[in-house]
Amino acid sequence: MSEKGQISSKFIELWASAQQTLSHHFPRNHLVLASGLSAALLVTLMFTPEEAAHGARVNATPLTDIAVDTVQLPSEAASTETPLVDLIVPQTRSEWTDMEVQSGDNLSAIFTKVGLTAQDMYRVLNSTEEAKVLNRLYPGYQLSFHIPETGKLTQLKVLKSPLEGYLFTRTDDGYQVESISRSADIKTTFKEGTINDSLFMAAKRADIPAVSIMEMADIFGGVIDFILDPRDGDTFSILYEEKYLDGNFIGNGDIIAAQFTNQGKQFIAVRYINEEGEVGYYSPDGESMRKAFLRTPLDVFRISSNFSLNRKHPILNTIRAHKGTDYAAPKGTPVRATSDGVVTWAARNGSFGKLIVLQHRGQFETKYAHLNDYAPGIKKGVRVRQGQIIGYVGQTGGATGPHLHYEFLIGGVHKDPRTIVDQLPQAIALEPEELPRFRAQTQDLVSRFRQQSMDSRLLSLNNTGDKNAPAH
Repeated sequence: MSEKGQISSKFIELWASAQQTLSHHFPRNHLVLASGLSAALLVTLMFTPEEAAHGARVNATPLTDIAVDTVQLPSEAASTETPLVDLIVPQTRSEWTDMEVQSGDNLSAIFTKVGLTAQDMYRVLNSTEEAKVLNRLYPGYQLSFHIPETGKLTQLKVLKSPLEGYLFTRTDDGYQVESISRSADIKTTFKEGTINDSLFMAAKRADIPAVSIMEMADIFGGVIDFILDPRDGDTFSILYEEKYLDGNFIGNGDIIAAQFTNQGKQFIAVRYINEEGEVGYYSPDGESMRKAFLRTPLDVFRISSNFSLNRKHPILNTIRAHKGTDYAAPKGTPVRATSDGVVTWAARNGSFGKLIVLQHRGQFETKYAHLNDYAPGIKKGVRVRQGQIIGYVGQTGGATGPHLHYEFLIGGVHKDPRTIVDQLPQAIALEPEELPRFRAQTQDLVSRFRQQSMDSRLLSLNNTGDKNAPAH
């Protein structure tokens, strides 16, 4: 007998003996399973490694082509144990793959990541006009690919926001598109703060979103200089929208009303949509909060050099009139046009470095110097609107550090932009025929807002009083 035969014979004798012993301790269905496994082991032992390897090469079947049937092993009626085979759960993969666009991503790279080809990408891009949204992806866009086992893209969902997007569905001719549009649930939130150091630190303590406090600063940007005017003890409050979708917070909405009390003087602004659908913020009397000029040309700033006609120049070390205001800010900080106007200069100009000059209605002119660069499309002859980004803070020309040099001229004469308020054009008010509609929409809101602010202040005073009260 060969060595393989001897091993096989010995194995059979050992198994017969073991089976007789095991039958007294284990259920019959377990023994059936064990017998099957043992038989497979015996067959394996009857082949040499070379024969086994050869058989694998000849008879191997791709895993994806193997059909797996559910096998029910016989069980005894009295047995309550779960057969071992029922514990084996097949693994399935989701047919949807979700991707969030990151900074620097492009469509080709995203398609490659999910296992699709350039041909798949162009098939979608060339399908509909709406597919152009894929040519300009922004960070935060959500892309969901439906790719079944066939490997073909059957659906592509593109969400520009949780509320808006497109669904592309594969057809025989390409892809058809459906618009996705959902409405958020809106909740209003009231918050307030007191300035002890800066507006933005006060907002942070009050848990007011940065985007909302920046919007409030824009709303009051025509009446308050947030560099010069704020004082410790100034108060502010806002009523703003929060957006929810399926019970989940998805972002902040518009400010409905806002109040800022500066050195005892109170400013209130309410949101109003006129009959033409134009949105604006107005005082309770219907005067627009949008003034002819913004008080400052930057969003984020700290004053570094006050307007002065008798100032020692930091480079030339001589007394030179400083006919403007310097705003120190990081390189690249956006610079805004303080009013509507036309670009009359957008080029280098000696010690000014990169300079932009705007001509406004009437005899008003503004200059923006030491820029790092100009915003796209800004050149001589171009019209700009108030608040539009026209350039970026830099250190060109005679600048000693990154900052914006801002000048304000009336009839060619330099004026201090921070104290020229009385000489600036007055704010635009609503037309008399519009006022009844405005009051009907905003009167109750202003009253409730004032009352809520008063109640909140009283509560704050009571809490302060409780903390300071002597212990009994």
